[in-house]
Amino acid sequence: MSMMETRKPAGRARRRAYGRLKSVAGFLVVVATTYLGLLAVTFFIGRVVPIDPVLAIVGDRAPAHVVERVRLEMGLNLPYYQQFWLYMKGVLSGDFGTSVLTTNPVMTDIRRVFPATMELATVGTIIGALLGIPLGVLAAVRRGSMSDQVVRIVGLVGYSVPIFWLGLLALLVFYARLGWVSGPGRIDVVFEYTFTPVTGFFLLDAIINRDWAAFRDILSHIILPASLLGYFSMAYISRMTRSFMLNELGQEYIVAARAKGLSEARIIWGHALRNAAVPLITVIALSYAGLLEGSVLTETVFAWPGLGLYITNSLQNADMNAVLGGTIVIGSVFIAINLLSDVLYRMLDPRTRTR
Repeated sequence: MSMMETRKPAGRARRRAYGRLKSVAGFLVVVATTYLGLLAVTFFIGRVVPIDPVLAIVGDRAPAHVVERVRLEMGLNLPYYQQFWLYMKGVLSGDFGTSVLTTNPVMTDIRRVFPATMELATVGTIIGALLGIPLGVLAAVRRGSMSDQVVRIVGLVGYSVPIFWLGLLALLVFYARLGWVSGPGRIDVVFEYTFTPVTGFFLLDAIINRDWAAFRDILSHIILPASLLGYFSMAYISRMTRSFMLNELGQEYIVAARAKGLSEARIIWGHALRNAAVPLITVIALSYAGLLEGSVLTETVFAWPGLGLYITNSLQNADMNAVLGGTIVIGSVFIAINLLSDVLYRMLDPRTRTR
């Protein structure tokens, strides 16, 4: 083998390594820029809202010298760029300040309430995916039929109806009138002193503790708010599934599969849906992130002790440290889920790796 022939594979390997390094560097730049933008937006919100953080801590009747001392301690007398630098350093170290409402560090409160929001969003996403994918496939396969119209109308209602109104109506019907589910809250008071949380996800904790009475009670509390979130998730997932399936069913490989005599069920579920599943991962991930950030009204209506209710109560009490801390956590999770879905998309779809 000549020296020229040996140099060609080495050169290709270097170019591939350089391409991967460039892709990783670009990925990290996007992450850093997005997170910096999130911090800048939350900092700006904290400075323009008509709430004085000093007065929220010391009260309206505090002496002037106390107000000034606290203002100096919080660094609010510094120029904005220095305040933003201190704010960014604190956030990156996990210090969101102290909650005025609970007097606890904001991160401590978030660790306590965030598992409830994640559990609610997770169950809602599972319900949305289990219903949305089959409905989307049905609508695509029977395009233009009555089934397609019904699925599209159900999805349109899911986008249009305010969730707080639907939540109040669901409580009135299924809790107050029919008594099929438990009321607001996460668990009945009779279990509060006997149930031992382990992970913060009550359904999983009940299984770990083999406390089946508590499991039934927790399930009875979560099923209604999770079903509402699942309905809104289902509307989005079914619509996107229909779109992806229509695109796949029009491809040449589907015509070839039918020409080979494959059954329609195998063509739809084994070929078309399999190829549509790759972009569906991104859709489900975005739906999950949307439920995490958009469950504020649901948690408020159902008195669900999660991050949404925590932010709402903090905002009503002018506790801006807690509001901004919760906002940053939700934004960070949203960014992380988007990036994770993008990585999974690239791993599962070989075509994206060649770009």
